[in-house]
Formats: sequence, structure tokens, C-alpha cells
Amino acid sequence: MNRMHTALFAAFFSAAFTTSPGVSAQSATAPKPATPATARANQAVAHSMAFNDQRDFADATRGLIATLPDPLVKAADGKLVWDANRYDFITGDAPATVNPSLWRQEKLNNVRGLFKVVDGIYQIRGYDIANMTLVEGKTGWIVIDTLLTAEIARSTLAFALDKLGSKKPVVAVIYTHSHADHYGGVRGVINETDVLAGKVKVIAPEGFMDNAVAENVLAGNAMARRATYQFGAGLDANVRQGVGSGLGKALSSGTMGLIPPTDTVSKTGEEITVDGVRIVFQMAQGSEAPSEMMFYFPDKKALCLSEVLTKHMHNIYTIRGAKLRDALAWSKYANEALDLYPDVEVAFASHHWPTWGTTNIRQYIANQRDTYRFVHDQAMNLANKGQTMDEIGDATFFPKALAADASSRGYYGTLSHNLRGVYNFYLGYYDANPASLHRLPPTETAKRYVAAMGGEAAVLATAQTAFGAGDFRWVAELVNHVVFANPDNTAARALQADALEQLGYQAEAGTWRNAYLVGAKELRDGVLKPPTSTQGPDVVRGMNQELLFDYIALRLNHQKTDGLQAAISLVFTDLKETWALELSNAVLNNTKNRVLKNPDVTLTLTRPAFLAMLLQGKKLPELVQAGTVKVEGNAQVLAAVFGNVESFNPYFNIVTP
Repeated sequence: MNRMHTALFAAFFSAAFTTSPGVSAQSATAPKPATPATARANQAVAHSMAFNDQRDFADATRGLIATLPDPLVKAADGKLVWDANRYDFITGDAPATVNPSLWRQEKLNNVRGLFKVVDGIYQIRGYDIANMTLVEGKTGWIVIDTLLTAEIARSTLAFALDKLGSKKPVVAVIYTHSHADHYGGVRGVINETDVLAGKVKVIAPEGFMDNAVAENVLAGNAMARRATYQFGAGLDANVRQGVGSGLGKALSSGTMGLIPPTDTVSKTGEEITVDGVRIVFQMAQGSEAPSEMMFYFPDKKALCLSEVLTKHMHNIYTIRGAKLRDALAWSKYANEALDLYPDVEVAFASHHWPTWGTTNIRQYIANQRDTYRFVHDQAMNLANKGQTMDEIGDATFFPKALAADASSRGYYGTLSHNLRGVYNFYLGYYDANPASLHRLPPTETAKRYVAAMGGEAAVLATAQTAFGAGDFRWVAELVNHVVFANPDNTAARALQADALEQLGYQAEAGTWRNAYLVGAKELRDGVLKPPTSTQGPDVVRGMNQELLFDYIALRLNHQKTDGLQAAISLVFTDLKETWALELSNAVLNNTKNRVLKNPDVTLTLTRPAFLAMLLQGKKLPELVQAGTVKVEGNAQVLAAVFGNVESFNPYFNIVTP
């Protein structure tokens, strides 16, 4: 085989599923104080807050057993994984730079430690964005969700078992749903060897692997970059920057993993006994995640709400980008739970704190049900009256009783972007106005607007007046045109950053605050580069063959391959599968069990050999020499395909063109 072509082939595979580790940018520009307009807006929120009862605080602290003795959790190499003291500044009354409603939520999210939920059920909270729940069985522990990374999962589990005086092993893991903060830490909790040997069960809802893997692949690079904004990665923790995400404090650092399930739940009412513990499941597919379930422990009268019902309004549409969620179905799952679990005495979830007492739980579930039903029905009511997506997203009416219930407030999802999400779910992005059918791209639009308004200086003068009046939404829209027309205009970047910063200070949603403040920071200091990776080894191993080939295909440079033809046959001897990769019209199609009559080149190999090239950087000649891969035909065809596969920049621009 030609060495140059082999090198291209190997280079692709060594880079295809990794991203640059990056470094966090150090701020060169200090955040500014709240303007008088922002201070007045936040004071108005404080005066209007109706959810001042202390039950949430009592529930959040109830059952505390202990906190981690060392607030700094580090990996084996000394890298900091979690700083438990990072948000300890969130005490007392809200400063002018934080929405008082969000400040209250983040006080609650600050409560951390090992907690007793009920006899035999314990939670680890406040050491990641999510919770880990421990259920005691006859011979061992059932772990519900495993946090985001192995290092924090390992440390907090060891701490919990020590405080509980238990030497029992983990005998089962339950993944509530297909988002990484609920399975990524699994290798810190169990050993895959024990899973393969049948010593440990891994239980998940139907479709878990397909959805857990696919979400991090096809749109993975874009989603990871956008998540920087949603979660505030790269922000410091202080009253002018990061205070949390509303859903929880922050994402832990470390190693994400994934161990495939051994058992799958597919039906509401299905009952499984795990290590002597009875569990009855309720499917919630397409609610907060494509693959999700809730479940009940009838002998303990304890209900795990997963992330279907949490202590805020969740996302119908998430601003990091993901498939839209079904608000109507979501409300119906909550409604169904009221009938399925009439005798529940404690309800806990994958985030936030539990609720105790049957009456309290039923009211909480009913309000959550009504929240998602209202968002759905209001969006479609207005759409059917002819309102556009942006008009609907600017609607402010919310039922009084729900607005007075903190558990329905928009700390993570918001009424605004969720109403837009429902519209998009049914009607898509187009508002039916032909003027919107083929708009100019942002940079071209910006240049024309700036010229029409009299040039950059004139636009900035108008924007500066609006800034002084506290009209920050208009400033952000106006100055965005100048930044996109001329990203080197430092005055425009500075004013845009100032406007986004004030919007962040006023935001009730942790996600909106983070997005505004990351945007401001990048305008001032350049693109932040926190560590980012969505496609680690376990994710690659979890891909089926079709998804692997689909991922290769979407990375193809279509302009460079236009006009090229290629027919590649991949014969997997261990799977007894033949895959045809056919390059035509600048796309790479893959077909299982299609036998090409005259392929340009044939690779005969095993899936482990294929993964060795993907994950371990093994060179094709090395595998050929070892006898694990056989190459027949014109090897130059491989270069024509794999030499034109691109690596995506994980730090592409967002607030500048």
C-alpha cells in the first residue's frame, strides 16, 4: 500500500474522534458593575417575589449526613476535578449583578453533601451538575445515575459508603436517561469486567445507547461549543460572572465514560427486582430526553422522577442545541404519575432536592404538569392566531399560581425560548412571511443595515443612547450589526459586551446569564477555550457501524470530493457483515450487506481492528503486517475519501463572524 495514502488514512482515524484539550482564557477585562437600570430591574424582581416560604430550604438541607472533608477533589494526576467551595460567596441578599430569583435558586443548589432520603435511599448532591442516588439492596448498592465524570463519581461514592459504614459492593447501575451527566461517571462506580461477567447489572430505558451516542456525534462539535455558553464554561465564579446553571452548580472536570446496559426497560408498569429491591417503571420517552424513564420503589413509597420533573421549568428547547422535546407528552407523563403513584411519600430526582409528603408531592407534580401543558397550549394558541415565533417568544403571561411556585420558574428553560421551541416543534423556523424565505446571511445583512443607518459611528451613537436608557435588548441587536459588519471595531465590541453583560445580570435563567456573560467575555478577550470533548473512546465504541460511517460521511469536504467516484468494501469477519462505502456526487453512502461487484478496494478486518485505528492510532500497515487487516485493490482510493475528511474546530466564533 502506498505510504502516503496510508498516512492520510491513519491521520484521519487518529483525529476523527478527538478534540483539542484547549486552555481556559484568562480574563484581560474585568466585568463591570450593574448599571442603575439593571439595579432597578433586579430590585423590582425582589419586591415581586412571592415564593418566600422556607420549605425548599428545609427540604434541601433535610437528612444531611456529612459533607466531603476535602472540598478540592482531584484526579490521580493532580488535576482539579471539583472545588466544593467555588460558590460559597452565594449568601445573604442578592447583589445588583444577579437576578434575586436566580440567586435564591443557586443558594438552594449550593447545599451539598450526603443526604438520607428515606431508609435505604441516600443522595449525593452538590458535587456536580447532577445527583447520584444510592439504594441499599440485600447484598450491595444500586446506583441511580453516576454524575458526569469518573473522578468525581469515584470520590463521592467512596466518601458516601465510608460515612454509611458500608463495605457492600455496587451490584447495579440505573441510567435514568440518555444525557451524559447521568452516565458519564459510570467507570468511577463500577468495573466493566464485572458487568461482562454478570456480577453487575446496568439498567436503562429502551433506546438509551442509540440516543446517548447519537446526541454526542452528528451534531457533537456544534453542541459542545454552544454548551460552553449554556453552562458558562470559562467563567470565573463570582457575583459578576458564574453563579450556577439553575439545574445545578456546574459540570465537573475529568473523564467521561459509558458502559452499555445489560437490561432494558420498555414498558410502563414493568417491574424488576434488583438485589431484593422491587422497582416499578414508567416510561417517559421524548420528554426531557429521547430515552427516559421514572420509577417507583413500592416498598419504600419512594418515587424517582428522573429529570422529567425537577425544581424549575426545564427545556422544551435547549439553547446548546438538541432535538426538540414534546411538551404535550411531557405534561401527560406527569399527569399519568398522579394516578400511578397515589401513595407516594417521597419523590426525588436526578437534580435538586426531594419533596416529602403525599399532599406536597401531588401538588408539585400537578404544577409541573400544568407548566408544560401551558407552554404547549399557549404557544399553539398564539400560533393559530397568526403570531410568529418571535412574537410568541416575547409573550409574558404565565398563570399566577405557577409564577408563584419556584418549581415552575425558568431557571434553566425559560418561558420565552420554550414557547419558541413548541412553535418550532410543530411549524419549523419559517414564519410564513415570504420576506423571511431567503434572508441574507448575518454578515451581509449587518453591512447593509450599518450603511443604511449612516455608518458605524451613527449606529454606535444611537446604541449608546439606548444603553443609557437601559434598553439593553435593543442595544444588543443594534450593535450586533456593527460587530458583524466590522469585527475589528473595538468600540462596537466593547459596547456589545457591556449590553450582554447587563442582560446577563438581569436574567432569571442560569443558562441565559451564562450565555450572555460568556458572549461578553469573548467579545472582550477572544474565544474561550475550556476543555471540550463529546466523542471519547466509550462513545465511539458505543456507535453502531452505521453511525460510525454516517459520522465519517458528514465530515467529508464536499467541494473537494465533487466529481470523484469510489467504491470501498469493508468486510467485518467477526460481525459477519459487509459494508459498502460509495462516494458519488460528493456524498459517502454506506449500505450494510451490499456486495459490490467491482470494488476499487476491499478491507477485510474485525471491528476491534477498525476501532484500533479509530481510538488507538494504529497504522494500517501495522495491522496489515500483523494479519488483522487485509487490503485488496487500489489503495489510492482510500486517500481520495479519507484524505478529504475534515476535522472540526471546537472553538468556532459565535458572537463575531
